[in-house]
Amino acid sequence: MAKPEETAIQPTRNDNYPEWYQEVIKAADMAEASPVRGCMVIKPWGYALWENISRALDDMFKKTGVKNAYFPLFIPISFLEKEARHVEGFAKECAVVTHHRLETGENGRLVPAGPLAEPLIVRPTSETIIGDSFSRWIQSYRDLPVLINQWANVVRWEMRTRIFLRTSEFLWQEGHTAHATREEAEQRTRMMLDIYRNFAETYMAMPVITGEKTETERFPGAETTTCIEAMMQDRKALQAGTSHFLGQNFAHASDIRFQSAAETEEYAWTTSWGVSTRLIGGLIMTHGDDNGVILPPRIASAHGVLLPIVRKPEETEAVMAYTREIADRLGQKVYHGQPLRFEVDDRPIGGTRNWEWIKKGIPLRIEIGPRDMASNSVFVARRDQDHRKKFSMEKDRFIDGIGDLLDEIQNTLFQRALDFRNTHTRKIDDKREFDDFFTPKNQERPEIHGGFALSHWCGNADCEAQIKERLTVTIRCIPFDAKPEPGICVACGNKSSRRAVFAKAY
Repeated sequence: MAKPEETAIQPTRNDNYPEWYQEVIKAADMAEASPVRGCMVIKPWGYALWENISRALDDMFKKTGVKNAYFPLFIPISFLEKEARHVEGFAKECAVVTHHRLETGENGRLVPAGPLAEPLIVRPTSETIIGDSFSRWIQSYRDLPVLINQWANVVRWEMRTRIFLRTSEFLWQEGHTAHATREEAEQRTRMMLDIYRNFAETYMAMPVITGEKTETERFPGAETTTCIEAMMQDRKALQAGTSHFLGQNFAHASDIRFQSAAETEEYAWTTSWGVSTRLIGGLIMTHGDDNGVILPPRIASAHGVLLPIVRKPEETEAVMAYTREIADRLGQKVYHGQPLRFEVDDRPIGGTRNWEWIKKGIPLRIEIGPRDMASNSVFVARRDQDHRKKFSMEKDRFIDGIGDLLDEIQNTLFQRALDFRNTHTRKIDDKREFDDFFTPKNQERPEIHGGFALSHWCGNADCEAQIKERLTVTIRCIPFDAKPEPGICVACGNKSSRRAVFAKAY
């Protein structure tokens, strides 16, 4: 029997998927836990991903007329109390500031001193504080629409945390808009969701399902919540982005009124939408393997690394000159609107140098030695392929065709993820089959189950709650592309006109 190949990450995905995820982050040097409970330190390799995500999305937002602004981190508690469903939805996650200074107490310990007249909430989301500004900015229909986005941090006091996926503090963008009509606001809600879908699929190579959340899963205070849902390699769903139609609920709460063209006083229609550093967790779990993360080229921290191979001191100068020439030429290239980013790693050759880049998931590793110089070529390894597979390319052909090569990797990653999702998505109409689909076959690996079930749901929240309690399965969304189809609810057996996406989720 052949000896199984050793992998860089232990345990493997099959051994222990949650532990594998944590080890990948550590091995790729992306982030680490902070001394502050539930928070994270995002290291340069991980933060570069967030910069690339932010840059691409920011460009997409601005093309639709959105402008960036910034709003306070602290929100008066009275602001949250204005919208009952909103405060109820976030109350258990809020961090509260009650004092404004410290003083030295007994035994030399610092203790809180001056109490605040009104407690402040550390921003869990900004609908209320931004609504306060909108109420001053908007007086007439001529002031509309207002299209604002902010890149910020938020705090939600999570009980169970996991780096990137669910932390007490995380980075995100939150868009907030105000409109004169319901139709405009609903159009903006879908427009922003379409941007998220496009970004997830074309930049992150992560296929997603778009749809509407049920009332139970809706954002607190929203009329409708739309979302993108992706399947991770443990077959769980990840809510990767949301866009909310808030109706006039927050306009009433924040008194956002305007004089219409007919000279009547109206309340504005508002939306909010956001994605967060959770996308990085989704990227890891969509594309990673047992040797580390695999980065899609369009948002990779770097597109490739040049690895000079020098075995004799007298070869150093020539090999490095050849390497620098290639680096300079690549640095002049543009890939999907951004300069190519290639690292040069001139540390002494050895197994650890190569494996570090494999674990980091860099799309291309380029080895350059005397033999390659002699043939005017480079030796290429792709991260989306077996790490032992390498091929030689003529130098000019490699440099001139670098964009096509990176696109090929990007497309391969997307298709691989799409095939995986399709393989583990099933239409299920029988309750016993539904239960079996979500019941782990191996009790030592309880996180592995069937995947996504496309099943009928009658619309009753009791059925939704019963399934969640019994199987820890939730309705991820009602897909927008779902065609009307008569059937029987998988929970109660009553008539149903539509299928929903059921899954276990992060």
